[in-house]
Amino acid sequence: MRFVIGCKPGEAKLREEKVAIIGAGPAGLAAAGYLRCKGFNVTVFDMLPEPGGLLIFGVLDIHINKPKVKEGIRELINMGVEFKQCVKVGKDILLEDLINNYNAVLIATGTWRGRRLNVPGRDLPEVVDAFDWIFQYHLWKYMYRREKPMIKPRVVVIGGGLTAIDAVHVSKWLGAKEIHLAYRRTRQYAPAGPRGFKEAEDEGAIIHELLSPVEYIAGPDGHLKAVKFEKMRLVPRPGEKRPGIEGTGEYVTIETDMAIESIGLVPTPPFEDECCGIKLTKWGTIDVDEYKRTTREPVFAAGDVSHGPSLIGPALKSGLDAAKAIEKYLNGELGWRK
Repeated sequence: MRFVIGCKPGEAKLREEKVAIIGAGPAGLAAAGYLRCKGFNVTVFDMLPEPGGLLIFGVLDIHINKPKVKEGIRELINMGVEFKQCVKVGKDILLEDLINNYNAVLIATGTWRGRRLNVPGRDLPEVVDAFDWIFQYHLWKYMYRREKPMIKPRVVVIGGGLTAIDAVHVSKWLGAKEIHLAYRRTRQYAPAGPRGFKEAEDEGAIIHELLSPVEYIAGPDGHLKAVKFEKMRLVPRPGEKRPGIEGTGEYVTIETDMAIESIGLVPTPPFEDECCGIKLTKWGTIDVDEYKRTTREPVFAAGDVSHGPSLIGPALKSGLDAAKAIEKYLNGELGWRK
């Protein structure tokens, strides 16, 4: 996968302006490649042990050619892009310091936290977030951590998106003997679609449609022993792509040793609340305009942190669009938003 966009190696002429990019995922890498091609000094700050973001630590090998991703990153390094790994902006370095020391800053920190269900028992140790759990799996697989991620003989995965399907795969690879996948709608309306559910079935998962969790049940030893679900029904919503759901008042219980929640991802800007004059939207994304400009000059934002969870393609395009806007800004062709 190539991230160098707009030139061939050796063609870039060096300029004086410096650009800091926060996040080495698809949006950050695409922006780094374009800006370096245009001659800018580019430094990428990233909290992970190696560049790539979700391309390396989030997406499974069965979905993406990771050696090609790493080859593309090496090309960026050879062109002069500087990567500073294991650096968490807001903790190891202040965002305000980057703003003051660089001519432009691009925030491309993605969505690195899963939404959690607010039901009784959610704090049991065997109830985990799918995205973080898969991230821990990759850290273990690539030998950045010694401990194997938690796995139990019986697993229930809750959700119908691509991350939920990946959680089924990883559960099987780590040694789970019985895997259930429960989704509140039907596979026809799941983000992963019928194809994703077929993947889960091919791994041996037992599919449960129209079930919504209402309680995690602990045994006498304080550990998870079952998940209680309410049966749901689909409700037509004229004009909407997917039907709504409502409870039927009927309940079923699935015995399990571990529950993996996969109900969506949350944008993760490099600050907890609004910081440095950078506003957030009501969805927690960074407030940007059509040129990816935030409410603080000279800070831009791109990728999932600016538009919410998406696939790799839209994140790459968002990073490229932001890089082109940064180029115009540093060329004096683009002012700041009103």
